[in-house]
Amino acid sequence: MANIDTSLPPETTGAAAQLATRHSDEHPLKLYGGWFCPFVQRSWITLFEKNIPHQYVEINPYKKEAAFVAMNPRGLVPTLAVPVNDGSKVRRPLFESNIICEYLDDAYSDEATYGPHLLPSDPYERARCRLWIDHISTRIIPAFYKLLQHTPEKKYSLDQAREELQSHIKPFVTEMDPEGPFFLGTSFSLVDICLAPWAKRLFLIDYYKDGGHGIPQSGGGEDENLWARWRKWAIATTDRESVTATWSSEERYILAYRRYAEDTTNSLVGQATREGGRLP
Repeated sequence: MANIDTSLPPETTGAAAQLATRHSDEHPLKLYGGWFCPFVQRSWITLFEKNIPHQYVEINPYKKEAAFVAMNPRGLVPTLAVPVNDGSKVRRPLFESNIICEYLDDAYSDEATYGPHLLPSDPYERARCRLWIDHISTRIIPAFYKLLQHTPEKKYSLDQAREELQSHIKPFVTEMDPEGPFFLGTSFSLVDICLAPWAKRLFLIDYYKDGGHGIPQSGGGEDENLWARWRKWAIATTDRESVTATWSSEERYILAYRRYAEDTTNSLVGQATREGGRLP
């Protein structure tokens, strides 16, 4: 299989480029990311929501520099370089986007400075949020890639892939606060952040796959109330400033995700989807 992942454009564009420029100066807290990566966008949204000072460092994880690999041997983005508060220049790495997001919410907890927490204070509600974050990560997102990576020789059909994605979205929607607009109601949370980058990327399935993602835009039959609640959530979430501010131009995403749509990507996510394994 040809390695075409290194052909990615190297920099952010659009609103994300403006945000990256504002956070380009040297800072002890560094987010290493790739503009195209939805897992990176999760972490960047959290930094924006909490108004946390940081430096954004754009890298191509398919052309890993030695210094980056030394810091994170897995070579994955996002990676958060966290300063040790001892006056030294030593930084400790964190990776895995959901862990980074929770760390940022916990470490920058002064609400007067960093705004409200992104998870509820009630222990049960926090646990419930984590349960549905896990559902997003282990069911909805893999189904998104399975649909996007469909090719004619697959053993499953486009309709089956569409139905699988929708079947995982439906129970998530039933757990939403009925009024919304967000998962917990009026409060934007890590649950919303966890899914926001893929909700924003649903247009790629419409662009590349006949029949698109198939989620009703209106008139959803017996499930219309459910899909109306989904649309309310999706509009509020994808239009939120932290989501649009971390978004490059759609043309760039179309270019970057062609390799997924053709199932020629060598990314770890693409390989896992192809092999039916757990996402990295």
